[in-house]
Amino acid sequence: MWYPREQLSCRLRGWLMLSRPEGPSAPHQHQPHVYVKVFTNSPFLVCMDLGLSQEEIIDPTYLWIGPDGKNLQGQTYVNLTATGKLMVKRFKESMSGAYTCTLSHKIIETDAQDETEVSEAYKFMVYVNPFAPGWEEVCNHLPYDCEDETNKRVQEARDRIEEFFNKQTYALKHDFQALPTIHYVDHSFEVTRIDSCRPGFGKNDITHNDCASCCVVCDPGTYSPNNEVTCRTCVRTQIKQYGAKSC
Repeated sequence: MWYPREQLSCRLRGWLMLSRPEGPSAPHQHQPHVYVKVFTNSPFLVCMDLGLSQEEIIDPTYLWIGPDGKNLQGQTYVNLTATGKLMVKRFKESMSGAYTCTLSHKIIETDAQDETEVSEAYKFMVYVNPFAPGWEEVCNHLPYDCEDETNKRVQEARDRIEEFFNKQTYALKHDFQALPTIHYVDHSFEVTRIDSCRPGFGKNDITHNDCASCCVVCDPGTYSPNNEVTCRTCVRTQIKQYGAKSC
């Protein structure tokens, strides 16, 4: 079966596709890191590179393997399309890890008209990325982006507190003869951001340099028991799962 070029073109909105490596037979060494908010759907991972999407593909087949080494075909928590695109639904910590796809297709030699089957492998590292402990279930039922809304409300709270202090200062100056023992000093109000992650998550600007400020699920072999921003290495036992909270 021939797939026309138009069907395989890359739409950037909601899709993630690899660029083709240098050279006709170069391996796909680049493993993009994908960060998915907890309980949301991942973007579509495309089992094809950008260069190959511009060509006509003969009889393509796709094999997606999840972090646990199992075939994802028929799994209820994924949306797997006929053209090799994968979406992981309602992403959770345990779903983090490597998602690998093998694309097999035929090449016809122009001179001899011989068919040869070739395969290309693509690997995506997918991690869950929450933004606030305890808010996942609430945000799951909201029609808007919960992280943006939360940041907006924090900013509004900060502005209202500042407005209160400013009005208090005015009232104390004009309505009271003496200042109380505790009172607001002009320009002394400031908000300090406290950096923290929920247990089982941490920040790593080396492993996740494209999302250095993100709280990302701790890798196997590491854990985080509290709200610190670092995943600790567990030396006593071997942790095989993502998001461990204890050693």
